[in-house]
Amino acid sequence: MNNNMRIRYKITLAVGIAVTVVLVAMALFYTHFQEQTVLSQNERTMEKLTESVAQGLQAVMLAGSADIAESYADRLKKVTDIIDFRILRTNGDEAFRDNKTIEDVNRRRGEETFTPRDHEQQIPVLPADDPNLLATVREGRTLAVYEPGLDGHRTLTFLAPIKYVDACSKCHGTANKVRGVIKLTTSLAAVERDIYEVRQYAIGGLALALMATMLLTGYMLGRTIVEPLEKVTHAMSRVSDGDLDHQVPIHSRDEIGTMANSFNRMTSELKTTYDGLRREQDKLTTIIHGAGEGIVVTDSTGEIVLVNPAAERLLEKPASQIAREGFYALLDDEEQMRLWLSDPEQNGAITTSYKERVLQIFASTIFGNDHNIVGSAALLRDITEEKRLEDELRRLSTTDGLTGLFNRRHLDATLDTEYNRAQRTGTSLAVLMFDIDHFKKFNDTYGHDQGDRVLQSVANNFHDALRKYDLACRYGGEEFVGILPNTTLEGAFCVAERLRAEIEAAEVDGLKVTISVGVAAFPEIPVSSPDGLVEAADAALYRSKEGGRNRSTRALPPEPHAPAATGADTTQV
Repeated sequence: MNNNMRIRYKITLAVGIAVTVVLVAMALFYTHFQEQTVLSQNERTMEKLTESVAQGLQAVMLAGSADIAESYADRLKKVTDIIDFRILRTNGDEAFRDNKTIEDVNRRRGEETFTPRDHEQQIPVLPADDPNLLATVREGRTLAVYEPGLDGHRTLTFLAPIKYVDACSKCHGTANKVRGVIKLTTSLAAVERDIYEVRQYAIGGLALALMATMLLTGYMLGRTIVEPLEKVTHAMSRVSDGDLDHQVPIHSRDEIGTMANSFNRMTSELKTTYDGLRREQDKLTTIIHGAGEGIVVTDSTGEIVLVNPAAERLLEKPASQIAREGFYALLDDEEQMRLWLSDPEQNGAITTSYKERVLQIFASTIFGNDHNIVGSAALLRDITEEKRLEDELRRLSTTDGLTGLFNRRHLDATLDTEYNRAQRTGTSLAVLMFDIDHFKKFNDTYGHDQGDRVLQSVANNFHDALRKYDLACRYGGEEFVGILPNTTLEGAFCVAERLRAEIEAAEVDGLKVTISVGVAAFPEIPVSSPDGLVEAADAALYRSKEGGRNRSTRALPPEPHAPAATGADTTQV
């Protein structure tokens, strides 16, 4: 409301100032015009008075009554508002105060026509070089002169020439066209009072006109412009507060009506767009907040603006703490997060462990079309269970379900890798193979469950007998294979003997178990493939069985022109 009132006052003030300037200018012009009119009228009146005095004086002189001119002039001085009246010679001295003119006239006429004065005076009124006096004499016209008075009011002085006529030549000759100058000075006090009254009337009229104009202008502006603008402003305020259903009433077809109509159309379109955006925002909010993946988003300044509940759950932090710590501290490792975001080739998922969880993270910096940073985003997925299942599947795919040892598939893959490495580096690679003596008897006599327990017990002994980087595998049935990297034939044989002795010394549910072992090693047994190394160990195992079982046998290098790994060095304990 205050803003609307300010609009009303501003418009009214602006129009009022413009109207005031115009009215003041008109009042000044009118006052000046009236002042000039009064002064001109007074000047014309005084000029006519001066001319009348000059004509009267001329008539007196022509009638031969020059001796009464002095008293005529003195009487005029007593007229109201006349401050001074003088009859001057052309040199500025007052006339009729000495005998100069009388003597000149008597001499010209040759007789004593006029009686000389008993008392003479020379009264200089204006200097002989006074410019106004000179102009009057030279141009022969009446001249008005405004001067400041002693009482604070201006004075108006007329200098009127007493012009030469033919009748004057008898007494004064024809030498001068202007015989003298009448100086009439009058006070402008009355005129100034009239001017002051004109000003008062002008000021009063101006005030009344201004007041009426302002009231009428304010009323008309309020009805035609300000009130419609206030309605539009009020509607804008309501729309800015979220009331998009508000419409501005249209009462005219002028520019304001057009503006109101455009505003209503804009509001309707804005409401339609806003409703669509709100629906899409609700969908997006539902998706984000209902997602099982954690989502964290920042703006262009790096401030976190979105944290969904899943992110709070995965990071075990409230949203306020996540926002306070910042985007780089999501996983409590700012340096690592900065490295991920700064790596232009890091477009895939990042897997890391965080608080007993395995998280898969998609983190990236988002750039706009102008290559400026728009923000950053991180998608967090809890793959702890997936990772566990993956490890379990990997374990199941590479281990034997009964014994827990690696299976045949993993054996083949590992043996191939180790064989190639041994070939490349020139190191030793040993393989030992064994099976359980008379295993079928355990199954037939005590049942398959007992047979399984025998297999599990032998497998445990086998696993414990090897080093951590050796590989213990169940080859199939009751057969087992061990891969021993960086182990010579003799070293592998020692391992085989220790294993055989430990199994023989142990009992499984009170039953005695023995094994037969075959050992082969590369490059002491010059085989050309991983399978050849297994075949050599298998041949040595066969020799152990032929030799009476419960023994270890070394594979021997093949004799010349004989098949490889068919010989055996057997030891029975």
